[in-house]
Amino acid sequence: MTPRKVVIITGSGRGIGAETAKLFAENGYAVCINYISNDVAAETVKNEILQSGGYCISVKADVSISSEVTRLFETVDNELGRVTALVNNAAILKTQCRLTEISEARFSEVLQTNVMSCFLCCQEAVKRMTTKSGGSGGTIVNVSSRASQSGSPNEYIDYAASKGAIDTLTRGLALEVAAEGIRVNAVRPGLIHTEMHISGGEPERVERLKFKIPMQRGGKPKEVAEAIFWLATEKSSFVTGSFIDAAGGL
Repeated sequence: MTPRKVVIITGSGRGIGAETAKLFAENGYAVCINYISNDVAAETVKNEILQSGGYCISVKADVSISSEVTRLFETVDNELGRVTALVNNAAILKTQCRLTEISEARFSEVLQTNVMSCFLCCQEAVKRMTTKSGGSGGTIVNVSSRASQSGSPNEYIDYAASKGAIDTLTRGLALEVAAEGIRVNAVRPGLIHTEMHISGGEPERVERLKFKIPMQRGGKPKEVAEAIFWLATEKSSFVTGSFIDAAGGL
């Protein structure tokens, strides 16, 4: 019998994460929806998957905390089986401002949430996937951002800095585990229609900036999910340490 394909998607109660969860489920993966606080949103995604004939569980956990990450992965071990794909999507964004207005506490929180969560989840996934320890390999896809290149001046340099760290982590880990059956890549979304812009204080930000995009429109969460899914599957079997910019040419 072929082992079940199992994916953990952090921050998957809404937006890009939710669309990614549904896409994996549609393609036969057992899905773990991870979220931090919005029970209603997570259960909505879970029920949609179950009603469509998919298989999934939801686990409420703060993936920026080591003990919570350990609990998340152990729950998946027990209820779904060993993880074969990890999507690090959990991230926060704060209100737009200049660097001089960013407090030390805010900068620390953004990096702790966005970078530490990715680091901790990668650690747990690699322990289970690596062929050096009897694993069968696997894939990790990190959700970065085009902000890692633009720097997001006058808006959220702290968020951009966190995504720059994700890019470096992606490349370094990919080379470290390439011979152990694990591929590590990242998707860098640009201006995408998600609720995250509300956190930045400008819900209509994509509409304001869409004319700067060569394709003249913002992206859809499903379009980013498709790139994530491609990188996580055997369709991209010779790709590691690489990035897909899902940004309409921006």
